[in-house]
Amino acid sequence: QVQLVESGGGLVQAGGSLRLSCAASGSIFSINAMGWYRQAPGKQRELVAAITSGGSTNYADSVKGRFTISRDAAKNTLYLQMNSLKPEDTAVYYCLTKYTDLINNEYDYWGQGTQVTVSS
Repeated sequence: QVQLVESGGGLVQAGGSLRLSCAASGSIFSINAMGWYRQAPGKQRELVAAITSGGSTNYADSVKGRFTISRDAAKNTLYLQMNSLKPEDTAVYYCLTKYTDLINNEYDYWGQGTQVTVSS
C-alpha cells in the first residue's frame, strides 16, 4: 500500500503564491519520478511539472519561470512552489508518483488532488 498526502492548495489573489506538498509513504522501494498535473473544469488533465530521481525537471510552457518543482528524497516529499499565480492556473492539482515496490514492480500512483483557486 502507498499513500500520497497532498497539501497546500487554497484561494489566492492573482499575483500571489502557494506551495503544494505531496508526501509519499508505504511500500516504496524507490521513487523513479514525481510530478504535478492539473485539471481545470471541462479540460483534460495536463502536466505542470515533473522531476526525476536524478533531479532532471520538466515544465509546461505556461508555468515556466513562475513555478518551481523540487523534491526532498529523504522524506519522499514533492513540492511545487507557485509564484505570480494567474486566474488560468485555477485547477485541481494532482501529484503523480512513479515508484518501484519492494518486489520490483513499477507503478504509477495518483494523489487525491488539491484545489487551487486564483481570483482576479
